Amino acid sequence: MTLPLIPPMLATPGSLPPAAQDSRWAYETKQDGQRVVAYLEGDGSILLRARSGEDITGAYPELRTLGEALGGTPAVLDGEVLALDERGRADFQLLQPRMGLAHTPDKAARQAAKAPVHLVLFDVMHLGGEDLTALPYARRRGQLERLGLHGPFWSTPAALVGHGEQALQATREHGLEGLVCKRLDSAYQPGVRSRAWIKIRNMRSEDVVVGGWLPGKGRLSGLPGAVLMGQRAAGRLRYVGSVGTGWSEAERSQLAALLRAAATDVCPFDPVPSVAGARWVAPRLVGEVRYSTRTRAGLLRQPSWLRLRPDLAPEDASADIPDDSV
Repeated sequence: MTLPLIPPMLATPGSLPPAAQDSRWAYETKQDGQRVVAYLEGDGSILLRARSGEDITGAYPELRTLGEALGGTPAVLDGEVLALDERGRADFQLLQPRMGLAHTPDKAARQAAKAPVHLVLFDVMHLGGEDLTALPYARRRGQLERLGLHGPFWSTPAALVGHGEQALQATREHGLEGLVCKRLDSAYQPGVRSRAWIKIRNMRSEDVVVGGWLPGKGRLSGLPGAVLMGQRAAGRLRYVGSVGTGWSEAERSQLAALLRAAATDVCPFDPVPSVAGARWVAPRLVGEVRYSTRTRAGLLRQPSWLRLRPDLAPEDASADIPDDSV
């Protein structure tokens, strides 16, 4: 490869810029997919690298024609590979079967025919032999948009300058993952998690029933490393995942005592989840967790513990989970 290897710039979790600085920022939809850097030599070829630097070109054969679409101009582009659901929204669970197929071309081709991915492009770091990383975001973005990269499996969505509050609200109303705020004058910092890019994740919260726990390790020995969550659906307690973050030391110790008092040999979940090393408890503790999305299997993604809810009965923690999701 003759193009320079450029690790992707990363965003820092945070909140919207102050209203007085709103016009100095651009806002892009935060996508729930796999980050990629695309290397296009200008000869019709393409090389895709994951955030780790791994070559994942083989996993997404439908993106190979992007090299032809760009023509003879060599470029290094930043973007995100998405799998879209029937409503056109990114669904990470649909993408997961595609992510491990870089070295199995036959399987990748079959998956591409069945569930093609879409590459969203949002930055250009090298173009026509020139390093663009020192240029401000606004100029890089302008050069990217002038490439006109809109095709059957890729696009360059517009970024919104200013109006951050409205942009964030729109992502919430449409059930999108969140927002990325990018300072208009910011250079591209390869491999750096920068305050010039801020990511805001839309999080939801729900009540869950504690049905078990997993012992902690190391300094957490004797304490719960994670608790197993359930929600009532169709008269059963359905397993919806595990949560292992969000407690202080005191809260974890308090929870450990409550779990020991509720110990049982009977799994309260129906069906019984396949969780190695699980310790079951009577399903009487209710907690509130924050999470990003619910998978098609009914599990809560990226959950974080918020608090115990002694004011709620286990029957109050219910959800609409399809019967065939587990």
